[in-house]
Amino acid sequence: MRLLTKDRMELLTKYFCREAILACFLILLITVLCERQSRGQELEPRTYAAAPVGTNILVVGYGRSSGDLTFDPALPITDAKATINSGFLGYVRSIDFFGRSGSVGLVTPYVWGNLEGNVAGAFQQARRSGLRDPAVRFAVNLKGAPAMDLKHFAAYKEKSNLGVSVVVSAPLGQYDPAKVLNLSGNRWAFKPEVGFTRKFKRTFMDAYAGVWLYTANNNFQGRVRKQEPIFITQFHLTYIINKKMWAAFDSNFYAGGRTSINGIHSNDLQRNSRIGGTFAYKFNRRQSIKLNYATGAYTTIGGAFQSVGFAYQYIWGRGL
Repeated sequence: MRLLTKDRMELLTKYFCREAILACFLILLITVLCERQSRGQELEPRTYAAAPVGTNILVVGYGRSSGDLTFDPALPITDAKATINSGFLGYVRSIDFFGRSGSVGLVTPYVWGNLEGNVAGAFQQARRSGLRDPAVRFAVNLKGAPAMDLKHFAAYKEKSNLGVSVVVSAPLGQYDPAKVLNLSGNRWAFKPEVGFTRKFKRTFMDAYAGVWLYTANNNFQGRVRKQEPIFITQFHLTYIINKKMWAAFDSNFYAGGRTSINGIHSNDLQRNSRIGGTFAYKFNRRQSIKLNYATGAYTTIGGAFQSVGFAYQYIWGRGL
């Protein structure tokens, strides 16, 4: 057997180190591309607002996020950035859940994005487009908002609400086990959450606390990829300008989400925060639009993105 020379050993060591660094780069891109819009970075005010039983809401929206990616400083990765576009179609229906106001909703997203950076001096780039994992949400107000028809809802004076919800994300998006970078996580994800709302004249304060829980991806290029829970809190302050308009200040903080492959942990623990604003305008009883902007306030590992979004809502139901 021919012995390896010192130069050959150094060359192989550099090669394998570079491949390991590239793997870390791609794994973080997976986290950014697959989880950017629905894992930890949510900034959505008034999600526990009550509506008359039987109200239907159809939502069509678009969002764009772009910015730098932050890695472990020990890794020789520079100039990493991403631009991610997402369109979505959603449907929500308000329900009577044992006398309490509740809702069920479904959202299906489509994503296309470009991610790039220099890894150990070599330029790397990835592009993906396709369907992401759809999600279903069930929410109910436990205190402060009973189930109401349109007549009783018109006379309802909101004060304090306490609600709970659960989001279930199903592994139905685009996934190829032969690729490192995919749009689907190829696993189930669950987010239980509790939300509190308090009204002060024309101002609403919303505070949410939840956690994303993940099953394992058992076919990540023939390996098992796991992710620890991501804990998330949100705070929103909404001001009712008039009957047609409202505006909100939004903020969040999320931590956790460390990943592992075949039991080997990555140095990708997240401790991040975002701030932003939302503006809504109601054209008439059935149609409204919502605009939002957010930016990274503090980022350790992940994307320090600037995000803009637009959503159109159409409402219908008995008496509306």
